[in-house]
Amino acid sequence: MFDWTDLDKFVISFFIILPIVTIIHQFGHFFFAKLFGGSLDMEIGTGKKLFKIGRLQFNRVYFYDAWCQFSDLKYSNRLTRSLVYAGGSIFNLSSILIVNGFILTREVEPTIYTYQFAYFSFYYVFFSLYPIYYSNGHPSDGRAIFDTWKKGKPDSDPLN
Repeated sequence: MFDWTDLDKFVISFFIILPIVTIIHQFGHFFFAKLFGGSLDMEIGTGKKLFKIGRLQFNRVYFYDAWCQFSDLKYSNRLTRSLVYAGGSIFNLSSILIVNGFILTREVEPTIYTYQFAYFSFYYVFFSLYPIYYSNGHPSDGRAIFDTWKKGKPDSDPLN
C-alpha cells in the first residue's frame, strides 16, 4: 500500500530512475546507429529545451517521453536497421543483467530502486518491441523491425 512515507521513493523512481532507463534506451539506438556509420539526434523529454550537448537535447519535462532520429547509415540493410531499432531494448536488457550481476556478486544491495530500475527497463523493452502503430501513426521499434523485414523499411520512422 502506498502512503505518505513512500513519497520520497516515488519521487526518486519517477524523476531519476525512469529518466535513467529512458537515457539507456536511447543510447542503445545511438550506439547501433554510430556502429553502422549513421548519425542520430536525440531528445529526452518534451516541452521547452533546457540544454543541448552535441546532438542530445534535454527538455523541461525530462521524465516524460523521448525520441531519436537516425540517418545516413553507412552500412544500411535489413539487419543493421533492425539492430538500430532494437538497440534500445538490447541496452535495457543488458543493463538489467549488469545490475543483477552486481547484486549477485554482492557489489550492490537489492533495494526498491534496483527493483524499480528492472521494472521500468522491462516496461521499455515490452512496449518498444510490441509490434504496433502508435496513435500518432509511428510504428513501435518492434513494428519497425517487422516492417523492415517484410517490406524493406517501415512506413515511417519509429525513432522519430
